[in-house]
Amino acid sequence: MEILRFITAGSVDDGKSTLIGRLLYDSKSILIDQLAAITKQSKNREAGEIDLAILTDGLRAEREQGITIDVAYKYFSTPKRKFIIADAPGHVQYTRNMVTGASNSDLAIVLIDARKGVIEQTRRHALIAALLGIPKMVVAVNKMDLVGYSQTVFEQIQADFQILQQKLNLETVKFIPISALSGENIVNRSEYGLSWYEGETLLAYLENVEIATKKQKNEQPQRFSVQYVLRPQTAELPDYRGYAGAVKSGIFRKGDTVWVQPTGLATSIKSIELNQKEIPFAAEGQSVVLHLADEIDVSRGDLIVGEKQPPLIGSQVQARFCWLDTKPLQIGGTYLLQQHSRRVRCKVKNVDYRLNINTLEKESQVAQIALNDIGSLELKAAQPLVYDPYQELRAGGSAILIDETSNLTVAALMFEPFR
Repeated sequence: MEILRFITAGSVDDGKSTLIGRLLYDSKSILIDQLAAITKQSKNREAGEIDLAILTDGLRAEREQGITIDVAYKYFSTPKRKFIIADAPGHVQYTRNMVTGASNSDLAIVLIDARKGVIEQTRRHALIAALLGIPKMVVAVNKMDLVGYSQTVFEQIQADFQILQQKLNLETVKFIPISALSGENIVNRSEYGLSWYEGETLLAYLENVEIATKKQKNEQPQRFSVQYVLRPQTAELPDYRGYAGAVKSGIFRKGDTVWVQPTGLATSIKSIELNQKEIPFAAEGQSVVLHLADEIDVSRGDLIVGEKQPPLIGSQVQARFCWLDTKPLQIGGTYLLQQHSRRVRCKVKNVDYRLNINTLEKESQVAQIALNDIGSLELKAAQPLVYDPYQELRAGGSAILIDETSNLTVAALMFEPFR
């Protein structure tokens, strides 16, 4: 069965956690003991209502403040599809957590409070979703019950967002008016207030939206990240040499000609091992051991790639970034760049521009890059990097920057072709 990974994003109190709780509750994906527990803890139990947001607000601080702080993951399924939901925080200070949750999502649901319309945090979340190359987006206009189920309000928000959609080149955006609190157009259609809406409910759209198929994923460029060189050197295995790692994209088969990068040494795959058993091929997401036909130099952090669509290699790279640290970016400063299992020292040569969240204009004269800023920079690495442009291959086009002294992650990077 296909799996759809999606993230919910929106500003504080837009109703993200309630929306997810409603999805789980109305699709009957909550266990009896879970339902009993949230009924007992429900803030609204005096009114006879269940606070569905409790399902995702797992931390004590989240429940006390009624906000989401960390990314919460939930799983559920219907007869048509399985779903993995990432519930991202709405506070500006926790935007970095949204980057984490969005990095491997197929779809983003951006919630908008019908009373507030398109606000700065809406633009920021849409921009991050576009930056991370999330192919599908749903704009769920929530709390329609609080604006009298006004079709005019919904259409105005839709028109406002479409201006943003054009600027961000978002191809597929679905607009759905909902009320997460009362469950209208989430799993079940609204029979009264939103009867003017003739489209699909949110769950129906999630069940039917087109996502990359297994065949399409297997046709992507071959990328295998080496994590460990296995040489047990025991009496039973005196000559064993295998390369343990993860298939980041594509499919590797026994006999394939491959290159080890960045050294550029060529060889072929002698065998593929999974749980100490030989298998004929390995696909994206599998952790396996590759055995190569030749005894060549392969180290942790190297990338084994196929013949078609080779990656870019270079010490100078251009990348879009989202700054995730409270400490400002230091132009000319050195950081550690982590890509898969490889870590390389690098220097920030230049910040090309910072995006103005409200106008989406590129500001080239930037005095400082601060928390949550988005833009483009140029890096000079101490060793050659092997990478793909992010827009062409998400698995090979991302990395993080790490502060050398604090060891904190300070930026998410999306590589671009070097200009």
